[in-house]
Amino acid sequence: MTEIVATNETILVVGGGISGMTAALEAAETGKQVVLVEKRPYLGGRTTQLYKYFPKLCFPTCGLEINQRRARMNPNLTLLTLAEVTRIDGTPGNYQATVRLHPRYVNENCTACGDCATVVNTEFADEFNYGLSQRKGAYLPYRMAQPQRYVIDPRIIGTPEAEQAKAACQYNAIDLDMTPQEITFPCGAIVWATGWQPYDAAKIQPYGYDRIANVVTSVEFERMADPNGPFGGQLVRPSDGKPAKKVAFIQCAGSRDRNHLLHCSRICCMASLKQATYVADAYQDAADIRIFYIDIRAIDRFEDFYNKVSAIPQVKFIKSKPASVTVDKDGNPIVNGVDTEGYHRYAEPFDLVVLAVGMEPAVPKDAFPVPIVVNRAGFIEAAPENGGVFAAGGASDALDVNRAVQHATGAALRAVQVVNRVRGVGV
Repeated sequence: MTEIVATNETILVVGGGISGMTAALEAAETGKQVVLVEKRPYLGGRTTQLYKYFPKLCFPTCGLEINQRRARMNPNLTLLTLAEVTRIDGTPGNYQATVRLHPRYVNENCTACGDCATVVNTEFADEFNYGLSQRKGAYLPYRMAQPQRYVIDPRIIGTPEAEQAKAACQYNAIDLDMTPQEITFPCGAIVWATGWQPYDAAKIQPYGYDRIANVVTSVEFERMADPNGPFGGQLVRPSDGKPAKKVAFIQCAGSRDRNHLLHCSRICCMASLKQATYVADAYQDAADIRIFYIDIRAIDRFEDFYNKVSAIPQVKFIKSKPASVTVDKDGNPIVNGVDTEGYHRYAEPFDLVVLAVGMEPAVPKDAFPVPIVVNRAGFIEAAPENGGVFAAGGASDALDVNRAVQHATGAALRAVQVVNRVRGVGV
């Protein structure tokens, strides 16, 4: 049975993405006891699924590795993965949190050797690659996963393969008798950092995401470009593996739309600019890249990046919100619409269409285990009624990684102030 040593000076951080990690580490490094709860089997959230950051086009693995090392070295931080907060009772400085722990079926003896995976043949859609590839029923979520420990998919529990995986383990790390647990512990303040999720592109019916194989989302395209991704970093069409040299990026796919998300998701323009460089780098002069946009929101330091991408000869900008995406007999998606600067109709085929899908909160408005004030988009408001519960990063608004980290640091400071008042420490 998992036990948590906690008091009303403990800070609970819900969500282990880049914002949750930041808030937890900043609070723990002030000397506070912190419990970090993450529903996935590893830390890092959606940032782990990026190929590159904008505007520097550097790799997220560097910053993630630093935070992972900080987390491993800090004795004030308790990490619970495959865990969800189901209930929170009490008041600031005197909360009781209830957490449900789902079984990993692999204990701390695991060395990530992979012997269990070699004897398991059953495969499932790989969540890390947004279903673009398959993973085994015994798997390491991704190569830098923390904890660096395998997971047994519950769908093979009770099958001969699960027993084979257990027999293959030399370290007695596989425990097929693990069961769900529920634990309750005190805490004084809570940082809610459950992040965001990509808008469901299938709801944007005219763009044919659920019907046309060569229409993908921006988050899927990020995995497609990654050398560790489903296609080994080769930018190819999912339907037939042919090179995706002529690519259309459609902005505001689900954002700024009264039928979908009313808000601007902020990162979409920059994500498409970044991804345009992937195609240009991969195919050089053979690349043909079109960015269909309402307007480009590249403010402050991002304007330089916009100018840099605009100067790439293979990249063309078309001011238009496409009306639809259809498909020809060869599986080529055709983008249909009107150029709003020249009012010229177009129906142009592409190898691949990438939808820059919007951001929405990962937790629906009615699913919070504690009363909390949210805006019409479902993001958490900074309201006095929230008491000692503070939003961080993507739970508070549509934010890029840099702004999410800054916001999470502020949330950690507010949580520290609450628990300091429990002790009567001046702030």
